[in-house]
Amino acid sequence: MVKVVTDSTCDLPPEVLEELGITVVPLVVRIGNEEFLETNLSADEFWAKVEAARALGLFPQTSQPSLGAFESVFASLVDQGHEVACVTVTSKHSGTFNTAQAAAQGFGEMVGVFDSWSCSLGLGFMVMTAARAAREGASLIEVLALLEEMRARTEILLVMDTIEYLKMGGRAHAIIPILSRLMQFLQVKPIIRFIEGEIKLIGQARTFPAALKRVEQLMKEFQPLEYLAVAHTRRPLDAQAWAERLKESMGFQGQIPVAEIGPTLSCHAGPRLMAGLLVRKGE
Repeated sequence: MVKVVTDSTCDLPPEVLEELGITVVPLVVRIGNEEFLETNLSADEFWAKVEAARALGLFPQTSQPSLGAFESVFASLVDQGHEVACVTVTSKHSGTFNTAQAAAQGFGEMVGVFDSWSCSLGLGFMVMTAARAAREGASLIEVLALLEEMRARTEILLVMDTIEYLKMGGRAHAIIPILSRLMQFLQVKPIIRFIEGEIKLIGQARTFPAALKRVEQLMKEFQPLEYLAVAHTRRPLDAQAWAERLKESMGFQGQIPVAEIGPTLSCHAGPRLMAGLLVRKGE
């Protein structure tokens, strides 16, 4: 049987991970002199520590899991007789995929590593789909093919309220100059889309609500949808209200999960971000 492994940026709740038998390899968060595995740090704890660090002029930092962390998980599952499908956060802004791929080299065809080109619940939707297919008896080759097809239907559109954290995180050098001009000099909010796993500026609006409205319009162009979700940093009420508005305006019949983005991604997203994550229906 195929077992699914992912990293802690997937933002899936513990009960879903447990139900589907998904193993999570945590990324590492550093705040000042402290270091944490992401899975050991709640969002509230993270932001409290960030607030204290920011008072000292410090920004949080992240790093991918170690080679040994992936090797240990792969070895445990392979020793139990399983094949492994490992689905990671986009390689365009993290070294996690490369580390997992290097770790997989010692297991031959028993382990396949897949670059989601996504993050948060965009990654989460892929991971859930892969785990359900595996539970129904899909082979490793079939699971990886399913992920390839689903990746092409997955979209993330987001609005940032600050780029301070993205700038200090050092994961998006190419887009920082234009974002700086927009936000500091023109006082507008950028609208960003993940394109083949890389964040790209696709528009801007004068206010945050206007930017969300534009994102909503763009999301409608991807209908019909298989999955739809909202993710945020420190905007739970706004996120829930937006999810309810999306459900009504887009006529979406399914459930719309609302998730607070975890510590690793928050290190780069900063507070007050809102994102719409969706998977278009396949043909």
